[in-house]
Amino acid sequence: MPSVMINRTASGDLSLYVPKKDLEEAIVSLEHEGPGRWGGEVTLADGSRYFLEPMDEAPRLPITLRARRL
Repeated sequence: MPSVMINRTASGDLSLYVPKKDLEEAIVSLEHEGPGRWGGEVTLADGSRYFLEPMDEAPRLPITLRARRL
């Protein structure tokens, strides 16, 4: 499971960065992004998907998490 960094871009969108692959892509969908739940399946602009363990609330960004590639 790689470590990934999630950050908010200047335009307000979320992006995911994978340091080992030097890959940074925009997040086009996040399974749980509402109040009371954050995380789950993440789909990137290039079509790749990752799974982030869901959290009870949205974290402060930027944040480094463990993600599983789907």
